[in-house]
Amino acid sequence: MKKTLLAASVAVLMSATAQADTLLGLYIGGQIWANEASGSFGEGLDNQTVFDFDDQNQGSFYVAFEHPIPLIPNIKIASTSLDTIGGTQVTSSFKFDNVTYQANSTLDTTLDASFVDYTLYYEVFDNDLLSFDFGLTARDLDATINIVEPVTMLQSGLDVSGIIPMAYLSTIIGLPFTGLNVFAEANFMSYDDQTIYDAQIGVSYSILDNLAVDFDVTLGYRTMKMELNDLDDFYSDLTYDGFFAGAIVHF
Repeated sequence: MKKTLLAASVAVLMSATAQADTLLGLYIGGQIWANEASGSFGEGLDNQTVFDFDDQNQGSFYVAFEHPIPLIPNIKIASTSLDTIGGTQVTSSFKFDNVTYQANSTLDTTLDASFVDYTLYYEVFDNDLLSFDFGLTARDLDATINIVEPVTMLQSGLDVSGIIPMAYLSTIIGLPFTGLNVFAEANFMSYDDQTIYDAQIGVSYSILDNLAVDFDVTLGYRTMKMELNDLDDFYSDLTYDGFFAGAIVHF
């Protein structure tokens, strides 16, 4: 897929006199996200159907690199999968990928989606008590949606891909003498009847903390909304919510 928005993100990301780390830092993290999907999708604002989706455990991981040069942004690359299956009985005719399903048809769907976030960000604060980051994210989304009517075996499918620009915010609040931190992070965008956000809040606990490596475990809640308007002829109003557990290594 094209990654042209990465260059645009660098160009439009505002300059800031950020207080950067005095040392280079490499972060590697991952989480298992037990989410519940809900919502609708279709090929138009007025041609969407609500599906009942199964709960799934999804994987997510990231790598971030931070450096001491104030005017050059730090970089974070994160990957998340959003695969799920569902079904519904349509009360009126439903058209998808030029295939029309009649009213009262029972439909099964498979929604295989994943995305990679490329984030450029600055640190405003960075110490043991408070850190705050802001920047821009280019979300590279890929999805394959298949629908089948089991009785007639009438089926249709659609491949969706695109780059979604989003704002990025992150903060960590340290709780002194406890080894605990409270953190929150969000990517979000809203324009032209589209609203996309991906937010999480949680706590981390430091198991290992020395000059060579830090190791934290995390627990929290993540919520994501994808209200898309004509992304490769795909329209959706989908929400994913659930708790996650993970770990972070800092070199």
